[in-house]
Amino acid sequence: MTEDSRERFAAEARGETPDLALLCLLMGFETDLDPADGGIDACLAPARRALDRLSALAAAAFRTADHPSPADTAALLAGALAGSADLRGGPGVYKRLESSLLHQVLRRGRGLPITVSIVWITVARMLDLPVYGVALPGHFVVGIGDPDGEHVLADPFHGGRVLSWEEAEEIAEEGGYPLDTALLRPAEPLDIVLRVLGNIRAWAAARPEHARTQLWAAELSLLLPRHPAQLRLERAELLVKTGRFVEGAAEMDSYAEILDAFDPESAKRVRLEARAARYRLN
Repeated sequence: MTEDSRERFAAEARGETPDLALLCLLMGFETDLDPADGGIDACLAPARRALDRLSALAAAAFRTADHPSPADTAALLAGALAGSADLRGGPGVYKRLESSLLHQVLRRGRGLPITVSIVWITVARMLDLPVYGVALPGHFVVGIGDPDGEHVLADPFHGGRVLSWEEAEEIAEEGGYPLDTALLRPAEPLDIVLRVLGNIRAWAAARPEHARTQLWAAELSLLLPRHPAQLRLERAELLVKTGRFVEGAAEMDSYAEILDAFDPESAKRVRLEARAARYRLN
């Protein structure tokens, strides 16, 4: 990602109403999008046109719908996005970085539960439909309707099928948590972005040859107003792993200063890591 596109990402993340789709599209500049090809907006134009086409498909489906119920809204969106547009999950998506990149999901029509859900949320917002993200553990879905009243849960990854309470409960329990109303609250855009970046970091961490991918995902996460403090240490360690020993060691020392106040033993271990990083220069 260029300095300009990172600045755009940081500015959008700190705006009053962060644009979820834009933040996810800007991640593409870390991979195969190049702002030298006409600038940031020109590079994003194909993805935006794809969203416009999906919005037009969905709008056509709702043309004769008069005050659809949440279940009807779910069915109509599923018919347009999963049916006509064939947007869903698929075999092997968890093995591909592209499945976490929104511009690639729009191009390929396949993605992770969270990125396919982001398309649903974005298209719904374009049409002023009540659709929001629901961050179930291990499997992101969408809520449709009033989160405090009548609503349904739908699974865009599996064609937009509506989930029963028992099915949602099973998903949550497989992710290690009992289902409660707190898990069903609308997910904030920045929390969704952080989760997308977390998926990318996890994908790259399992593939040591992709340390640079893990690094940029950590660095973008740090540009968000809210992020785990541990990400600073992760970034420092990745700087060392990718050969930037002095910079990584300096970041470790800085993080150790924070730890001094409440975890001096961990601070000591981080300083030892920093010293070892500097030794690698010789």
